[in-house]
Amino acid sequence: MNARLVALIGAGLLALGAGPAYAQNPPAPAAGAASAGLKGGIATQKMRYYAPSQEVVVRGRVTPAVQGEVLTLYAIRGKKASKKVRRRVRSDGRFVFRFKVGGPGVLRLAIKHKASPAQVAFRTKSRRITVVDWQAGGGERGLKVLLLQRALVREGFATPVTGYYDDGTARGVLAFRKTNGLGRDGYASKDVFAMLLRGQGAYRLRHPKAGKHVEFDWSRQVLVLARGGKPYRTYHTSSGAPATPTVFGSYRFYLQTPGTNSKGMVHSSYFIGGYAIHGYASVPTYPASHGCLRVPIPNALSIFNWIDIGDPIYTYR
Repeated sequence: MNARLVALIGAGLLALGAGPAYAQNPPAPAAGAASAGLKGGIATQKMRYYAPSQEVVVRGRVTPAVQGEVLTLYAIRGKKASKKVRRRVRSDGRFVFRFKVGGPGVLRLAIKHKASPAQVAFRTKSRRITVVDWQAGGGERGLKVLLLQRALVREGFATPVTGYYDDGTARGVLAFRKTNGLGRDGYASKDVFAMLLRGQGAYRLRHPKAGKHVEFDWSRQVLVLARGGKPYRTYHTSSGAPATPTVFGSYRFYLQTPGTNSKGMVHSSYFIGGYAIHGYASVPTYPASHGCLRVPIPNALSIFNWIDIGDPIYTYR
């Protein structure tokens, strides 16, 4: 046997011997950590609140990213996991969980990764959420009223934000209910809370590209101040009675008169002839004026100050 053949056989034996040694020392699994945040509902510094059956969205990222690794979201009610949702990690480490909560109560959310050959075990810090079935009315105080008011403002409805359910809050709720076909009173029912917790209920503009402008919707009896393609504030309004109807069309404000005139009109903004937006002592939930657009006196000054001469207004059925 020549020297070259001996060398080749020796090299082959060495290669065969290296195989088992390598298999016994695979690469160490990657480290792992995850961060996550919640979307939806209404949040305070300590808690996020959701409506029954509302969808919860949990977004986050794993570092370092190991594509295809499986994460499990546990929604724990009491001592039992009421939901388990599994998702794979994307190539950039991102992940998204979506699930619907059940009835009222506190849930604890945690995301876990079981150890695998590619990545170590890890979990996120637990987060608590509360599912609520609230309703509220005049004279009530507290967190649910404060969150109601914040949500109304977020959706573009005029209300004070004080945590006290006063007349101003009732007017904001009335405008919300009229906008969404929920009846015409100022009580925040469970349906009102459920829509607001879902981020729903803002007025849908008919002229979103008109810049800063005003819209009046006769069918809903609401007045909308709009800018940037979104409703800024929506108000309870009463327009012309059947015998003295409000005119429909597109106009521009040409005159403003502050204070109260001899007809009891407060802070008037005229858009054609004698037709104006103005505060008035009586603003029922149905058309009742002589053609003008009546708004509650406590809202009149803020509407008057927001409108500029030359701003367009669109009135329609």
